[in-house]
Amino acid sequence: MFLSTDELIIYTDIKNETILNNVILGAAGIQPLTLNTLGELITYCEMRGFTGNLWAAYLTDVLVNSENTYSLACEVGSRPSGSIVTLALLDMEKIYGLFHADIAELIRKAGIDDTSVVTDYKGASVSQIYETAVKDNIDALSKELYGCENASEMLEKLTGFYVKFGVGDFGLHRAFVLERETDGTCSIVPVLRMERMTLDDLYGYEIPKGKLTENTDAFIAGRPANNCLLYGDAGTGKSSCIRAIATEYYDRGLRVIQVKRDQYELLDDLIADLKNRNYRFIIYMDDLSFEEFETDYKYLKAVIEGGLEMRPDNILIYATSNRRHLIKEKVSDRDDRDEDMHRSDTMAEKLSLSQRFGVSIYFGTPSKKEFDLIVTKLAQKYGIDMPVEMLLAEANKWELSHGGRSGRTARQFIDHLLGRAPERSDT
Repeated sequence: MFLSTDELIIYTDIKNETILNNVILGAAGIQPLTLNTLGELITYCEMRGFTGNLWAAYLTDVLVNSENTYSLACEVGSRPSGSIVTLALLDMEKIYGLFHADIAELIRKAGIDDTSVVTDYKGASVSQIYETAVKDNIDALSKELYGCENASEMLEKLTGFYVKFGVGDFGLHRAFVLERETDGTCSIVPVLRMERMTLDDLYGYEIPKGKLTENTDAFIAGRPANNCLLYGDAGTGKSSCIRAIATEYYDRGLRVIQVKRDQYELLDDLIADLKNRNYRFIIYMDDLSFEEFETDYKYLKAVIEGGLEMRPDNILIYATSNRRHLIKEKVSDRDDRDEDMHRSDTMAEKLSLSQRFGVSIYFGTPSKKEFDLIVTKLAQKYGIDMPVEMLLAEANKWELSHGGRSGRTARQFIDHLLGRAPERSDT
């Protein structure tokens, strides 16, 4: 059995895979396949929650994370044609051989009689690297690739995955945060723990959700769309709506990247990294507001809209805030007795940031009827068995002592009910 990656044309990055190289060297008889290599393979797959045939799962994971000229041409809806397909097929002939290497023979040569520890691995199946849905997608693809009868079929299956989900971190994850490296540059890090909710899971607020959906639909379809400001009372579902669209539009190529307050100077570099990808990106800013003495908003204004370079068509900015006007105003800004000789300029300056958002969506405190509806729907969703009259009476008591009516308060009330210890029956 002789395996090699030396002649790969497109998938050249997989040559740097240590586990793969050690297995190839062991298969060629250049060095023995050690228990340490098998341990690395098991650890790699255990971290990702893979079970079953770990060798096939490992190779599949390598392929779905390989950002090369072919996979990048496929991401989110595009199917390449011409010479690039021919070259990718030549690579797939070699990769097909890797998938069907007699890994069981190598395991026995390493001194392990029970080859099922790799060929039919039973693990916890809980991933520390991927969300459950992502892990399941890779698991399913792994079985499909291993079951292919030839390299052409394997390339077709892999291409379908690239077209539907994309490749690498952007292909596999819905949401990201920006992190600053020690050298001052930024890195885009996937969010691994985020509730998989959709807008239908957020009860009430139909008008705000409709406006948000209308703008996001236009953006995804490539039509003109606007930056969005979601503003209003605390706990009314603004941030939840952003999380919901990250899930709802994932299959259509939308990715959400959260930028924190102290990272605005990194926006230029971030936009430069995103503008040539085939995804649609929403740069998300939570709780956006500035005190009068803060000046970061002036930089942000130029980034959002106002610099010489046009904003790329695949990027929008969505922000949430409790303020409609994002920069704190004083009464003196509007007072004729103020010593500022250019009061109108002062006011225009403070309003200019919020005006950069073409769509402003208000999330207000729900009415009593709307709050009762939210509580009732959540109780049904989580299987709370309580008479409606009693449920709403308890909810009313809760909201009076916990910040008033809001979607957040309703959810906290339901969590309170779910967390109560079961009542003991008298015996």
